[in-house]
Amino acid sequence: MLKKIMKGRKPSKSDPNDSSLYGFNQPGGRNPGLNVVVNHASRVGPGQQTTSPGGAGMLSTPPPMGNIEALPLFRDVPVSDRQNLFLKKLQVCCFILDFSDTLKSVLEKEIKRQTLLELVDFIQSGSGKITETCQEEMVKMISINLFRCLPPASHENTGQEAADPEDEDPYLEPSWPHLQLVYELLLRYVVSSDTDTKIAKRYIDHSFVLKLLDLFDSEDPREREYLKTILHRIYGKFMVHRPFIRKAINNIFYRFIYETERHSGMGELLEILGSIINGFALPMKEEHKLFLVRALIPLHKPKPVALYHQQLSYCITQFVEKDYKLADTVIRGLLKYWPVTNCQKEVLFLGELEEVLEATQAAEFQRCMVPLFRQIARCLNSAHFQVAERALFLWNNEHIVNLIAQNRNVILPMVFEALEKNTQSHWNQAVHGLTVNVRKMFLEMDTELFEECQNHHKEKQSRSKEMEEQRELTWKRLADVAAERGGDDMVTA
Repeated sequence: MLKKIMKGRKPSKSDPNDSSLYGFNQPGGRNPGLNVVVNHASRVGPGQQTTSPGGAGMLSTPPPMGNIEALPLFRDVPVSDRQNLFLKKLQVCCFILDFSDTLKSVLEKEIKRQTLLELVDFIQSGSGKITETCQEEMVKMISINLFRCLPPASHENTGQEAADPEDEDPYLEPSWPHLQLVYELLLRYVVSSDTDTKIAKRYIDHSFVLKLLDLFDSEDPREREYLKTILHRIYGKFMVHRPFIRKAINNIFYRFIYETERHSGMGELLEILGSIINGFALPMKEEHKLFLVRALIPLHKPKPVALYHQQLSYCITQFVEKDYKLADTVIRGLLKYWPVTNCQKEVLFLGELEEVLEATQAAEFQRCMVPLFRQIARCLNSAHFQVAERALFLWNNEHIVNLIAQNRNVILPMVFEALEKNTQSHWNQAVHGLTVNVRKMFLEMDTELFEECQNHHKEKQSRSKEMEEQRELTWKRLADVAAERGGDDMVTA
């Protein structure tokens, strides 16, 4: 029974070996033996659709040849034949060659590379507006080449942390000589003035965009750079895709924050978002504010935040500059995720905090200044000199000093003890010198308040000293009583 079922089973439409994917039927339903390696990606792309929206009467890509053969140049054929030649060249580029062996299929690789170059030049030159069928087949070819299984990251299944890209050589995709040209072709197609978005959105659809976003996890920085440029152009040109792209990026962030904490393209995705946020209209939509609270601020939580912090800080600052009322939300969010034991991360947070405070108005500053300067006071006394030094640098910013001066009655009593402790006992001379400068600044700002804080600090120290003496006296009395009763009853540990 099982054999009968298997024998009578129809081939799946998404089967990568199904010849109908190329818009033709071969005798016997089998592909001829090829001299090249064809790797079918596990991700089903737009190129693996069997139905053409234009109907059966439209042209489609010819069947794959047994071998890759060079085709004539566009300029060598009549204008009327160029669309068919374009389709044939697309067919040549549908072959996926094996780059693991540099000596394998050398001729085929060169033919494909030259063909891709011709296609890029043809689209870029605008010498002939390509038909809808050609656009569909071109997107299919692009999908076949780009949408593939990415190799496992170097840190996967080893238990080690993701390494800083600057500390080691990045992984480079061996098929990049072809991939780069495919990306270039897609970029030229998207930015071309001849590309009609009403037609193109049928093929550069949500599925296509999602698969592009999947590729941002590539370890090759060259690929991520192309992806960043292309996705940004798609966002700009295809207005219908904008909400979907924002939501899809949002979902990537959620998975990174709460599940994996591993993704190669966080910096590039945040760079795209930086440009998107810069274009937000005012008043800002509630959707965008929720994105800030639910995705961007929690991105401070993961351990590898240093890898993308510069781009994240830019996005956060853009929000505050767009809507100054968000400053309180952002500062409290930073305090929520403030690192406890990671000093390098703390230095990054202090730098970002300065940028946010630069765009903060007095009213928002007053709402969050108490928890904020409690944390800054802890940073001032950090044994790690870079943390203490970076916290003291806040007083070099004129805008922040003005905010502090307006609220000195609240802030100085909170940080005075930390400043005194630094001047008396901090091991680093640079921190000691900066602390003296800040004390002098407060003294000049309000002498009466400074002296009041100083007197209060002296009283506190005096009480603390009295309590310490009282504690020692109590222990001495207990020791004397124990000695009088004799050592036999004493319990020793």
